[in-house]
Amino acid sequence: AKEFEFIKTHKAGAKNNVGVVTFNRPKALNALSDGLVRELAQALDVFENDKQVGAIVITGSEKAFAAGADIKQMESQTYAQCVSGNFLSHWSRVSETAKPVIAAVNGYALGGGCEMAMMCDIVYAGENAKFGQPEILIGTIPGAGGTQRLTRVVGKSKAMEMVLTGDQVSAHEAEKMGLVSKVFPVDKVLDEAIKLGEKIAKNSHLINRMCKESVNVAYETTLREGLHFEQKLFHGTFATKDQKEGMTAFVQKRPPNFTNE
Repeated sequence: AKEFEFIKTHKAGAKNNVGVVTFNRPKALNALSDGLVRELAQALDVFENDKQVGAIVITGSEKAFAAGADIKQMESQTYAQCVSGNFLSHWSRVSETAKPVIAAVNGYALGGGCEMAMMCDIVYAGENAKFGQPEILIGTIPGAGGTQRLTRVVGKSKAMEMVLTGDQVSAHEAEKMGLVSKVFPVDKVLDEAIKLGEKIAKNSHLINRMCKESVNVAYETTLREGLHFEQKLFHGTFATKDQKEGMTAFVQKRPPNFTNE
């Protein structure tokens, strides 16, 4: 296991097939510093290359998933520095992860924390979770997908309200809006996210990737193009050993033995 400064990592589940990344900047409420985001990318690289891992969970503490980007690091940035350094571009590593990623959110998920949760494929929240895009209150706008992903998830009116006021929404309200999949007691949300990861990891890892890719295409393109893409991927599954094994096991009324091939 690699030693990190701003995060912790381990593998969980009965078969150690779920990778877990925990943000670990408690004094800063897990503010997403450049160092933390770069370490997160490194951890995702490790789990992506681990054939045992079939799903990944990203979480924080009971007090904060991530209270936002690190304002102290951003405060002195100039426009020229932002442009020349392509500021925040490396945050996209989470959304580019091929394996399914689950956010287990407790406490504050604000600004960059909310954006980071939305980069994940599924969001589970504790009852104390608070989501919001408060960048307007400090004289800027969301810069890591807050105006784009939020609008696609909750619709224009709700997104406008959250972005223009900076107001926070509760876990249950976020669930009603479609931002959160399920809400659990604070002490259960991580365990439930890991259970979900285990359930996903039992499937063919290869087919999981194809499913995820197809859903993401639906999120980003037209219905006609999405249906065409889906059908091509569906046809492609018939070139895999796991499709043959899955359907044969179903016919033979036995559990499948997927080999991810």
